[in-house]
Amino acid sequence: MRGQRELHTRVKTAKGRKLSSTRWLKRQLNDPYVKLAKQEGFKSRAAYKLMQLDDKFRFLLPGKIVLDLGSAPGGWSQVAASRTNSDKQQPNSEMGRVIAVDLTEMDPLQGVMFIQADIHSLELSKIDLEQGKADVILSDMAAPSTGHKQTDHLRIITLCEVALNIAKESLMPEGVLVAKVLEGGAGSELQKELKANFTTVKTVKPEASRKDSSEKYIVALGFRGMQ
Repeated sequence: MRGQRELHTRVKTAKGRKLSSTRWLKRQLNDPYVKLAKQEGFKSRAAYKLMQLDDKFRFLLPGKIVLDLGSAPGGWSQVAASRTNSDKQQPNSEMGRVIAVDLTEMDPLQGVMFIQADIHSLELSKIDLEQGKADVILSDMAAPSTGHKQTDHLRIITLCEVALNIAKESLMPEGVLVAKVLEGGAGSELQKELKANFTTVKTVKPEASRKDSSEKYIVALGFRGMQ
């Protein structure tokens, strides 16, 4: 990455540690995006996934209002705040806003308003959005893995459906929804619903997603607005 050869770190299997835990630790220690996130001050390596999606589709523009669902630990919120100018010290006409929501408490971030709440019972009327609407809704939510591919797929589709329902209520016309899915994509019913509500729907795997990961991202552009 960035023209530098990365040194490979070996991990010894400690007494009492499962082999799967050792493999996870080895992957973390040798992941270039984990190292880069630490160097550049991001809360998680996931920040680079959002950067790469935004570099491709350009939806995090200065002045935009962003709602980040399932935001903890805050990597996506940091990127959104930086690119919308929400984190700027001096207010200006191109200063955006980032509202982060998660059931898990999140450390304070410059330019990010955090709301601790369950997205399944989120009261949108209580969120301080401009005119009650957002320009972009982000969802990097994922349910804990069961190890059963079909069950995990259904769980993440459910989260994607929740994000879509929130988008229907709170997105401005021409707004954008970005949400995580798995290898099987959005599924026929969800795909149909997305295409009915957005002018363009793409499924993308950012370079920062691990090669062995089945995750992909739905990028839905041009919200049609509630009919």
